[in-house]
Formats: sequence, structure tokens, C-alpha cells
Amino acid sequence: MGGRGTRARALTTPRQAGGTVGAAWHHAVVPAAAVPPTSRLRVVSGEEELLRARAVAAVRSAVRERHAEVELHELAAQGLPVGELADVLAPSLFGGHRLVVVTGVQEAAGALAESLTAYAKDPDPDITLVVVHAGGKRNEALLKAFVAAGAAVDECPKLSSVGDRIAFVRNEVRTVGGRITPDAASALVEAIGADLRQLSAAAGQLVSDFGGAIDADAVARFHRGQAEVTGFTVAERVLVGDRHGSLEMVRWALQRGVAHVLIADAIADGVRTAARVAGLSSRNPGELARTLKMPPWKVKKAQAQARGWSIDGLQQAIGVAAELNADVKGAAASADYALERAVRRIVAIRADTGRGRAPAGR
Repeated sequence: MGGRGTRARALTTPRQAGGTVGAAWHHAVVPAAAVPPTSRLRVVSGEEELLRARAVAAVRSAVRERHAEVELHELAAQGLPVGELADVLAPSLFGGHRLVVVTGVQEAAGALAESLTAYAKDPDPDITLVVVHAGGKRNEALLKAFVAAGAAVDECPKLSSVGDRIAFVRNEVRTVGGRITPDAASALVEAIGADLRQLSAAAGQLVSDFGGAIDADAVARFHRGQAEVTGFTVAERVLVGDRHGSLEMVRWALQRGVAHVLIADAIADGVRTAARVAGLSSRNPGELARTLKMPPWKVKKAQAQARGWSIDGLQQAIGVAAELNADVKGAAASADYALERAVRRIVAIRADTGRGRAPAGR
């Protein structure tokens, strides 16, 4: 793999390779430094899988900005034949830039590690090579060889301290344009734990659900809703005209894996039951339970949900629920969109035709 002439310079990075810096996770949370045309070698190393993925994605984006027609290769080191690696790293007859990412190099066989080490001593000027190591001592010599050859390093250590995870949450919220109070960030970390993907997803959802300003009450509401949400809790919020709460519940239910059809069925059942109760003159729960052959508790709940609705509005809502049933069973291109659209329509029908209006601020 030698004989390529002038040796390329290393990737630039916010710090010198092999140096130290506080809060090392930050380098993988924010986009990596732009990769110059002469960049050739990079090491992404550490136990935190999300940060490793982000570091690789940032390099990929930076290379694409400078080489629009870049040829991309991603190879898993475990079981990778040396010959296949050699083919990918061989000089091209047609020119153009290549980005080669070799993941899991801690699992690389001895011959493969030796081949990578030899390549690092004389890298191809038309290739950016990134080696990704999941941490630990195995094949650590390979990383040292890359650093010695001038490779830039993205460190992605496990965020083992609560303080680091709180800092991560605050950075995630800022990245999507929100603000979070210190007690809210602490509460979120306490509730979710050490999984950065879950922390990142929760931070983004909180900003979306609460308009960018997140306090401890918002975090408590978020997790209370996530823990309790079912198709029936979605239906309850829809029937009382709580637009914001309904949409929030739909998103939480979908995140928890509640099937679209179960949410649609619960909404349809709630609307139909409210219509049946509202259509009868009696207000006595026991009498209505006997007439409708329903348990008294369900009658009482339906009576509460029917307040503020007109018969005409409930009939329109039944029509929307029927459309939704077809949509989530394949008629709509996006079942997620169909659910949210139906919720908005039903809440709007209540507000426009009902005997009452949605609660203030919703």
C-alpha cells in the first residue's frame, strides 16, 4: 500500500491529537471541525455509541461538503478479509475522493490491524480513512499508530457522571432551540438514566411539546404521560377538547409502541359511547347502564366526556373516526399523520358545534 508519494497531513480537530480537554464528550455532540482537502486519517474512539455515530456522521458531512461525488465505504472490522480492505484502499484509476469508515476495529484480527497500521504510515491522498474503536485495551496499539501518524481523534467516552449527563441534556435542548432549567435537566436524567439516545429523544420531544421552555413540571408531566398513556387516554383528551394534550398523548402512545389501530379504535369507541349517552333523555347512570348494557362507571365517564358536545357534533366526529379507522389500516400514506389530523378535526368540531368550548389556552 506504499508508494503514494507525498504524505498527507492529518485531519484538523479542535485540539491536537493525543491531547486532553475538559468535557471530551462535547466534541462528538457538536459537529466536527470541517475536514480540509488534505485530511486523510481520523480516529473515533470511546464507549458511547451515540457519540461515536455522531462523530462519524459529522466527518461524513464535512467530506461531502468538499467532495460532492465522494465514494462512501463502511466496513465492519470483525471478520473483514485483508484483501477486501486492500481493494477499498487501493489507488483509484478514475480519480475522485473516497471516505472509508472501518467500524469496530477493537475486533479486528491481527492481520487486519497490521494492514491498517501499515496503511497509516503512507495514506492515499484521495482517501479519508476513519477507524472506529468502541473502547477498551484490545487493538489499542492500532489507535496509537494512527495518532503517531498524525490522525485527529474524536473521543467519545462513556458519560459516567450525573453532571456530564446533565450537561449533555442541556446541550441537546440548546441544539434544538430550547431552554431547560437546571432542576428540569436533573429530573430528566434521574428519570431516564444513562442512555444518551433516550435522553436525546426526550430532550427533543420536550422542546416540541412545551414550546421550547422546559421546567421540572414539564418533565414530570412528560414522564407521567409516557407511563400512563394508552389509546383510551388519548380518546379522553380528544373528547374533552384538549387539543394540545391530545396531540401530546398521541405522540407518547406511538413512542411507547401503542398500535395506530388501537388508538383509532379507542377514539371511535369514545365518540360512539358519548353519542349513545347524549342521545338519551335520562341522566341517571344506573338507568342508562341498564338501557345501554354498559357498566355504570363507563356511563359516568361517557357523560362527563359528552358535556360540551352537541348531537350534530358527535355525529360529525363519528364520521371522522370512521375515516381514521380506514386510514390507519392502509388507506393513508402516513398513519401518524392520519391520527394527528383526526385528533385536530374532532377537537375543532367540538369547539365549533358544541355546547361548550375547549379549556382556555388549549
